[in-house]
Amino acid sequence: MSMGISCIIIEDQPPAQRVLKKYIDDYGSLDLVGTFSDSIQAMSFLKTSRVDLIFLDIHLPKISGIDFLKTIANPPNIILTTAFPDYALESYDLNVVDYLLKPFSFQRFIQAVNKVNQKNIKTNGSSGAQDSTKEIFIKSGHEYIKVHIDDIIFIKSDADYTELILSDRKHLTLESLRYWEENLSPDQFLRIHKSYIINTDKIEKISGGQVFLASDFKIPVGRSYKEKLSSRLKYKS
Repeated sequence: MSMGISCIIIEDQPPAQRVLKKYIDDYGSLDLVGTFSDSIQAMSFLKTSRVDLIFLDIHLPKISGIDFLKTIANPPNIILTTAFPDYALESYDLNVVDYLLKPFSFQRFIQAVNKVNQKNIKTNGSSGAQDSTKEIFIKSGHEYIKVHIDDIIFIKSDADYTELILSDRKHLTLESLRYWEENLSPDQFLRIHKSYIINTDKIEKISGGQVFLASDFKIPVGRSYKEKLSSRLKYKS
């Protein structure tokens, strides 16, 4: 049975195909179901098959990636790959998930795919079949670590990095607190202080201007965030 995010590659250069295949394999929860050297081949495949994600090169023979994208009535998630930065603005007008400029690192690839994960979470919530998308990879030191979204208790900003706090461990990342605020589901995560985002599913009680979370964590509520927290609790109740 297929698991994770189904994807295809549309790329005419074999070296670039090999890089994408390796990154997809290393990521773990991507299911590569096809690789195509031009848009015509991909069009034929998509007439009978549905996928969640397309890694799409812009400079392709016969039909460019941009023109191909314009022909799809209800496109899946699209991550553009190209050696040319000139198309960045046009690509975002086409509502693509991300734009990878070759050569790109595995870390940059992970950031792009994480955006697909977060988009799926925001669209589908946390029910049933979507559980497999509720994972992200983070770069912590020299490692890439898989983290399940539901295991995060809170996120703390600390100088030039952030800490993702889980019940039994924590991970340091170089992403800003604003990055997590914009990319985690607002239905589950809430900023309650200039330095903290909490997983609202982990709240046990609120008392004395503090939020008590699972695993005996206590987080202060910033004055300017109190009304937002109060509104959220009314919504969840």
